[in-house]
Amino acid sequence: MVEMVWSGTWVAERLGVEIAGGEGLRELLGLALRRNPRRAHLLVSNVLGKHVPQSPGVVHGTGTALGERVRELLGPDVERAVVLGYAETATGLGHSVADGVGGAPYLHSTRRPVEGVASAGGFEESHSHATSHLLLPEDPQLLAGEGPLVLVDDEFSTGNTVLNTIRALHERAPRSWYVIVALVDMRSAADQERLTRFAEEIGARVDLVALASGTVLLPDGVLAKGQALVAEYESGALTEAPGAAASPQVPGAAVTRVRLDWPAGLPDGGRHGFTRAHRARLEAALPGMTAAVAAELGAARRVLVLGFEELMYAPLRLAEALERTVDAEIRYSTTTRSPVLAVDDPGYAIRSRLVFPAHDTAAFSASDASNSGDRYAYNVAGAGFDAVVAVVDSPADSPELHAEDGLLAQLAAHVPRVLLAVIPSYVPNAPAAPGGSAVVTSSHISERQESSMLPEPLSSSEPLSLPDPLRGPAFSSYAPDDVGWLLQDLSGVELEAPTEEREEAIQSGGAHYAESLPVEYQPSARYQELFKSALETSAARTAKAVGTVTETVLAERSPRPVLVSLARAGTPVGVLMRRWAQQRHGLDLPHYAVSIVRGRGIDTNALRWLAAHHDPADIVFVDGWTGKGAITRELADALAPFDGFNPEIAVLADPGGCVRTYGTRDDFLIPSACLNSTVSGLISRTVLRSDLVGPQDFHGAKYYRELADNDVSGLFLDTVAARFDEVAGAVEAEAKELLSADREPTWEGWAAVERISQEYGIHNLNLVKPGVGETTRVLLRRVPWKILARRDAGADLDHVRLLAEQRGVPVEEVDGLPYTCVGLIHPRYTRGATGADGTAVAAK
Repeated sequence: MVEMVWSGTWVAERLGVEIAGGEGLRELLGLALRRNPRRAHLLVSNVLGKHVPQSPGVVHGTGTALGERVRELLGPDVERAVVLGYAETATGLGHSVADGVGGAPYLHSTRRPVEGVASAGGFEESHSHATSHLLLPEDPQLLAGEGPLVLVDDEFSTGNTVLNTIRALHERAPRSWYVIVALVDMRSAADQERLTRFAEEIGARVDLVALASGTVLLPDGVLAKGQALVAEYESGALTEAPGAAASPQVPGAAVTRVRLDWPAGLPDGGRHGFTRAHRARLEAALPGMTAAVAAELGAARRVLVLGFEELMYAPLRLAEALERTVDAEIRYSTTTRSPVLAVDDPGYAIRSRLVFPAHDTAAFSASDASNSGDRYAYNVAGAGFDAVVAVVDSPADSPELHAEDGLLAQLAAHVPRVLLAVIPSYVPNAPAAPGGSAVVTSSHISERQESSMLPEPLSSSEPLSLPDPLRGPAFSSYAPDDVGWLLQDLSGVELEAPTEEREEAIQSGGAHYAESLPVEYQPSARYQELFKSALETSAARTAKAVGTVTETVLAERSPRPVLVSLARAGTPVGVLMRRWAQQRHGLDLPHYAVSIVRGRGIDTNALRWLAAHHDPADIVFVDGWTGKGAITRELADALAPFDGFNPEIAVLADPGGCVRTYGTRDDFLIPSACLNSTVSGLISRTVLRSDLVGPQDFHGAKYYRELADNDVSGLFLDTVAARFDEVAGAVEAEAKELLSADREPTWEGWAAVERISQEYGIHNLNLVKPGVGETTRVLLRRVPWKILARRDAGADLDHVRLLAEQRGVPVEEVDGLPYTCVGLIHPRYTRGATGADGTAVAAK
């Protein structure tokens, strides 16, 4: 049996550094040398996930286990506890400890100044190469409470950092109990005594929780000797590790961008605070984000998820979820600011080093040189990884990241497959920035801009200065009583971009679909006739579905519901539901339209307005139909932090089996799906772009007054409403049957989409659009690849076949399709891909 060499042996033999303590210390720690004028050696943790790639389950589990010990220590006081972690090394550890404590609010210090966010304090880290820590909580009261404060760092070496922190915070808001948490307690006896005296001085209880304890024994002259050894290696006199060079030595692999669909408004970490509600939203979103990454890993069997400096927790949880779901060995670590010597020796903790320029442009400051310069990734090169998933936040997705000597190029030179996932950086109350164009790419969006796209927490105590809803005829061709639009009018702004240009920007990750508008499809005379024919044929069927869903809402949700349609597909349905309630029951139901954007959530300013004018319990969200249920999930995620709103959507048709409240689960032609604005009151789809939508604004939309000659919005409403009396008996019977039936969602559609994505080699659920309505949208707004049609679909697909013919898109007849049809967006789209030959053309 081969005995494992301790990863501190090399330093111990050359410098005489010793670690005294239990044997468990050597399992937790190795040793390395660093370029630091204050301390030559570095304790390298094997369970932190910073310098040494480790199983994410071990990393997160170690932190939660420490948190569970803290919870036992605090007893009933745990409900008042706040957890504070240290940047950059312990941000993920502190977050994991907070998980183990039981969902305590979490905040970590930061070295990234954030414009517009007031500091609640700061402190110094005396032995570090970069000392200043800022505290930037969104809620200043987070650090002003009287409950226990739990401070988490990776190691407790002298106690200076913790003393500085407690001293600074205690002067502002004294507490009676502080708990210090660390992986290892390496203080000397003198340092232990100093902490005891400090606790007596401030009159507070101070406890310590650590996995192991010991002492580092340093011989005389160790600092100078260590610096000399580092200088020898870095001058080239001795051999450093492979991968230590600043530039890649071989051409690198291509980098694939993965869209995570990070929930809108969810903080990317604890820089401004992370609450129990945030945890719940993250847990709900992890399966979908994990699936997006897994779909791009291919046959990789040893995968590193690489976080970024302070962004440790989100990549860690993503890696942990991957570890549970994919058949591959998953490891986790992050990049760092800390300069450490790399030596390719089994008795040394840092075997290889990648060096690259700093790419966190939000942290660059002329007054703080530590925020620029080099950054490092350790133990990645030569470690046998066949895929790396680099996870950064939006400000760090900078030109420096993508430079020839940047992190991505360094990774690609050593690992055959590199994925990039970007998480939007959360900044509370960030103002909008000026400028912009129709298609805005990520390189045009600053941290402030990105954050202003995200919803702010809802608070009924905040003063409201929001405008009244827009109404026709000033905004939309609908009657004033039909709907109030909780939107802002962007009719004078040029937002349209060619379909192909939009598709390339969206699929490359350079733009979000809500940042621009497609050019409005102008139907031919043949298509307009087809719409009128379809309307006449399906009017009674549509009327029955309208009546059934309205009766279900009236019976189950509220005697006088407030209808809130999801603009714009839900708005014609909301108008029809309002008309049914008025015509059949004499009820004058309020009806509003709000914006919801996949990946960024619902308009929280619209929620504020609704909460100020109506009981949130009376709100019923309305949409046209379900496909695979993406918006159903989006709404549930968006409303999770807010009290009072029911996230259940009422839809006309639920072919995907995604909701409980529906008019039918048949996938049939709803005439309003055939057209765009000309059947929706001449209103565009909604727009969410930071240079146009500020923190106090509703999302935007355009009113296409110039299309009035082609407007059939009123025709659609009147034709369907004229059949209400005719279908009343059938509606009564159908609603009665549904109210007593098991209507729990089956999510059959989601399962079908996953199967189709795999069978057709797409591996991106966002590019599979099931159902007649979604397929029509693909043909009108996106770059279609092919249409799958159920062999017995019949006249319901006449308009789909016509649109496909006009765009040169093949229609493939298939058996066993749970939908009438499915639209496939062209995968890996570039403007050179036609999509008409049935072959996916991947971007080169």
